[in-house]
Amino acid sequence: MSGVQLVKIAAAEADQRLDRWLKKRFPQLTQIRIEKACRKGEIRVDGGRVKPALRLAEGQEVRVPPLPPAQAAPAPTTRPRISDAAAQMMERAVLYRDATLIAINKPPGLPSQGGSKQGERHVDGLSASLAFGGETPRLVHRLDKDTSGVMLLARTAKAARALSQAFRARETRKIYWAAVAGAPKPAMGTIRYGLVKAAGHGRGGEGEKMRAVHPDAVRETPDAKHAVTDYAVLSSLAGRTAWVALVPVTGRTHQLRAHMAEFGHPIIGDGKYGGSSQENLGDGWGAAMGGIRRKLHQHALHLSQRHPETGALLRLTAPLPDHMAKTWDLLEWRASDVPVDPFEAEE
Repeated sequence: MSGVQLVKIAAAEADQRLDRWLKKRFPQLTQIRIEKACRKGEIRVDGGRVKPALRLAEGQEVRVPPLPPAQAAPAPTTRPRISDAAAQMMERAVLYRDATLIAINKPPGLPSQGGSKQGERHVDGLSASLAFGGETPRLVHRLDKDTSGVMLLARTAKAARALSQAFRARETRKIYWAAVAGAPKPAMGTIRYGLVKAAGHGRGGEGEKMRAVHPDAVRETPDAKHAVTDYAVLSSLAGRTAWVALVPVTGRTHQLRAHMAEFGHPIIGDGKYGGSSQENLGDGWGAAMGGIRRKLHQHALHLSQRHPETGALLRLTAPLPDHMAKTWDLLEWRASDVPVDPFEAEE
């Protein structure tokens, strides 16, 4: 058993989560052990109690409690080979690449990261197929499994830190397109409901989702977080369905889906948040709307971001996935008829 250690964070280690830094530095530590030590105050940063998700800064001093000796590392496992078909899918998805970053148009149905049931078929697991001349590209943000659109991958650790910081500081402008049930009124506005995670069912927490909380009740609701979404109606069809642009001012889990459902206009194809409101056979969008697939109609259309190396403004746009393109054709919605950023045009 080692004694108490005080470890100073180097410049190359800055901007990492405390728990991830600890597991890299001390492989014998498990996530459960880290969380317990933080709760008990055994792990501290600059003498203060902290949470595992704290972002470390250069020069901070981490107190590490006595640890059991590190065991010999297990033999490295061989990652499953990426199939030619999967590699070709990732290559087709590339929108932009340079020595610092890669932007892809993530296909719907492809998770950003793996889970207990995903195996290696997710963006993180397949990103090695896009590597060239260096490190495997790494995620700096995520999209829901069934959401398509622009997604950034960093090609270096330095770029990953810079891009992650830009997302946290809300320096990245993201615009989504969605088709929703009904026609929101007013045609442009802001949704400010807070969000809190609601437990799912089953031992694995299946069905976990975000619950909307009135803005005035966020402060009194444990674990609730403020969330803000701007929306603009670009076109509508007889009040039954509408094409909307959405900007997540904050970046909460399932924010756009939960907000639009709470607003009374769930995104078409959203089985988790839309529910039976999409099947209104009287005057809802489900009436005589054949030809629209029940797949999620949410797409990360556009992302603008300062390049982490050059400072130049990147403007990246991803074409709609097939099921949404067919819906747009059916409803005669044309991208050429609307501005990419309707909020900017309004200003």
